[in-house]
Amino acid sequence: MLTKLIVCFIAGIGAGLGTGFAGMSAAAVISPMLITFLHIPAYEAVGIALSSDVLASAVSAYTYGKHKNLDIKNGIVMMISVLCFTLVGSYISSLIPSHAMGGFSVFMTLLLGIKFIVRPVMTTKDSMEAVSPKKRFIQSILCGMLIGFICGFVGAGGGMMMLLILTSVLGYELKTAVGTSVFIMTFTAFTGAVSHFAIGGAPDWWSMAFCILSTFLWARVAAKFANKTSPDHLEPCDRSRAVRSWHFNYCSELPGLKMPLLVNNVSKDID
Repeated sequence: MLTKLIVCFIAGIGAGLGTGFAGMSAAAVISPMLITFLHIPAYEAVGIALSSDVLASAVSAYTYGKHKNLDIKNGIVMMISVLCFTLVGSYISSLIPSHAMGGFSVFMTLLLGIKFIVRPVMTTKDSMEAVSPKKRFIQSILCGMLIGFICGFVGAGGGMMMLLILTSVLGYELKTAVGTSVFIMTFTAFTGAVSHFAIGGAPDWWSMAFCILSTFLWARVAAKFANKTSPDHLEPCDRSRAVRSWHFNYCSELPGLKMPLLVNNVSKDID
């Protein structure tokens, strides 16, 4: 029992931090550890990991939403598309040889890593809001179809795949992308966990309980840390005005110093 507690707690730390910081699915961490160290069957381990995803993603989505880093309207649209086309991808994957599936999964993981190294996310919330609601709605449907199909086809990677699409295709700011991703993942993980246990039977309850609690705790910590903001909430124009005001007040107190001041686009010197 002690070994089980330690393994599940450590797995929960990795899964929770990944979910809270980057919207990563717990299956990427919990499943391998349960299979390797506790010798739990793979299908059951994935079900336990998906169960851990539900509460961890929910508390992360709540935290991101509380800090206004969640696009709930388009998230719901995308979630419906994802759930529908996951079934399509799952059916088609049953017709493809398993070795081809593995190669595709590795390819998508490499693509995600290369993307964030070569082209980091630099989108701001102002540029996000510049997109029309109608265009964003259509994009959410189409991208949800793509994500759902790939997740059903590969069988994993939903969280990171959503993050890639949200930042690269939909042009989301990074925090909003993570918040929307974990919001969608709450529901996809729930349906996945229910289907796993309905088909494979009841899991190891102690392992599942330990993993859920640990993942939930650390996802909460990570999400709060990720959304922690500076106490200075000045808008860009106000911030610029404040800096100019401080600079003028400071320099005007120095005797004999001349500094340029723009008044109606005309440069003047102040003694």
